[in-house]
Amino acid sequence: MKRDALSPANWTPRTWAMAVGLAILALLPGYVELTGATFYLDLASRLMILGIAAVSLNLILGHGGMISFGHAAYLGIGAYSVGIPAYYEIHNGFIQIPIAVACSALFALITGAICLRTKGVYFIMITMAFTQMVFFAFVSIEEYGGDDGLVIEMRSEFAGLFDIEDATRLYYFIFASLLATLYLVHRITRSRFGMVIEGARGNERRMHAIGYDTYRYRLVCYVIAGAICGFAGALLGNFTNFISPEMMDWTASGELIFMVVLGGTGTLFGPILGAAAFVLLEEWLSAITIYWHFLFGALLILVVLFWRGGLYGLVDWIGRAAWRKRS
Repeated sequence: MKRDALSPANWTPRTWAMAVGLAILALLPGYVELTGATFYLDLASRLMILGIAAVSLNLILGHGGMISFGHAAYLGIGAYSVGIPAYYEIHNGFIQIPIAVACSALFALITGAICLRTKGVYFIMITMAFTQMVFFAFVSIEEYGGDDGLVIEMRSEFAGLFDIEDATRLYYFIFASLLATLYLVHRITRSRFGMVIEGARGNERRMHAIGYDTYRYRLVCYVIAGAICGFAGALLGNFTNFISPEMMDWTASGELIFMVVLGGTGTLFGPILGAAAFVLLEEWLSAITIYWHFLFGALLILVVLFWRGGLYGLVDWIGRAAWRKRS
């Protein structure tokens, strides 16, 4: 039986490290208020949105063994589900966000029903093909800006309950969404459903032999991951106030995979750590050299070769080493 990763009695050094990280995120607006360094608020908001998307990808990649090279499609669908209604002056968040989640889930259901009948490199290529179809579809729609993108002049409204036009309120809305996503994914992966998904990744024939229809389980998991990523796309559209087909290009999907692998596949907080490393390193390295992608690639190779658990595993190793030294 798996231990409960959210129980403090069972926390490992890396879990404590992530708890400290979440506490820093919770307190960051106070620091920004004192210093006026609003840049950090924007950076952390982007980090958390990409973290939600990476967590959703990890649900199918890390736990289900489904390597999707088209996950960014849901980011784009979610963002356009905010931008297109806003184009027609519909700013109600209680309409926009359900549309984002529903459209992403529907796209995942249709494409997943086809993709999951393939395996290995065929699955990777067909997921990328579907994403590129959506990418070029939005590029060709001149009504919504085509390749130039679409400006969102007003963020989602929630019947006066809270106003995310304010940067701090938007930040805490994203932060609460991140916590909710982590809890949801934790509950899924620790459930019987999640164990079937992981069992299918390890030995699908055996799961079939004991009576589980792994295709249906994997399809439901694929739809859930798409819906969560679509929600992240809705947050991204509100955060950037601008959407474009670039959000769903195959390179964006590659970046999400990079975050998951860098942070640690199959872990709860690994994708968040990977997203944080990606955003912070991108900001730092791009200021040093235009060839920062090369350094990124080298870092990923080192992590894959020497730290199979990703940065999350590295944090745990450092924590345990420090604990043994103190003992």
